[in-house]
Amino acid sequence: MSRPAFRPVTVLDVVAETPDACSIVLDEDLDYRPGQFLTFRVPHDRLGSVSRCYSLSSSPQTDDHPAVTVKRVPGGHASNWICDNIRPGSTVEILGPAGSFTPATLTDDLLLFAGGSGITPVMSIIRAVLFEGTGNVCLVYANRDPESVIFDAELAELVRLQPLRVRVVHWLDSQRGYPTTEALAPLVADCAGRHAFVCGPEPFMAVAEKVLAGLGTPAEKVHIERFTVDDEESAGSGRVTSVEVELDGTVHSLRWPDTKRLLDVFIDAGLNPPYSCRQGNCGACMLRLLEGEVELAHNEILEEEDFAENWTLACQAMPRCDRARFTYDAP
Repeated sequence: MSRPAFRPVTVLDVVAETPDACSIVLDEDLDYRPGQFLTFRVPHDRLGSVSRCYSLSSSPQTDDHPAVTVKRVPGGHASNWICDNIRPGSTVEILGPAGSFTPATLTDDLLLFAGGSGITPVMSIIRAVLFEGTGNVCLVYANRDPESVIFDAELAELVRLQPLRVRVVHWLDSQRGYPTTEALAPLVADCAGRHAFVCGPEPFMAVAEKVLAGLGTPAEKVHIERFTVDDEESAGSGRVTSVEVELDGTVHSLRWPDTKRLLDVFIDAGLNPPYSCRQGNCGACMLRLLEGEVELAHNEILEEEDFAENWTLACQAMPRCDRARFTYDAP
């Protein structure tokens, strides 16, 4: 299996959603599922380019063209570059759809928690369920203030059109303070047993997970969207692996603590390896293991034939040896 390749696509439209968020509509025919994401590659003065994931807010069931919604992150290079530079007619580089934050069926009743720009994949799911499925949805949507509510008008229209199938509970920090388990639990007490989808800032997701635990929601019905991993996986044994990696024709020698995943070691060293989802879902960070042994914390993309050819995932690899060698370059 070869690593996925970025390809150019044309921007059809740019829609301002809030003062700091916009939707990028692509002139492209994509085969995707509601809740999935695309990976964009954007230019960077020092690194050449960086890759970032943005969720599809459109639904394959209802929209003629795919769209992602991007919210500015303070100090975030990619989100600010996209919002400042992308216009209708622009060309962007993307990897195809990926991710497993998607309902298995559109007939189930769903409980949805979204915080800030976490509404993006959730909106894709809502559109799909309401217009192509038969399920009902309850959404708890937390934001800083009224001006930061993405898709505010569309959500209100969905409630007006289908009041028996959709319920939206807005939580505004400016009016009610930060959401807590005790405050949110009564709002969704009648939704026990539903499949739940949660996306947003980590503190908000932690509260949502506690609410779901209080409802008795089984783990297999809780779906969490996270694009990043913690720098440290555990206390570790203190062992440090000597690692060499060949990237763009240059061999780099690094130290790999057993508390870190390999991709984080590369990034911390100032390298610019390919990656996107950081969850073991997409394969963008694939590289070959030439020497040593690793263990993958999570994997949804590599199969037995890939392991037989020594492919592994930098974003999920943990060291299980004293010395390891890798290459991103073709043999």
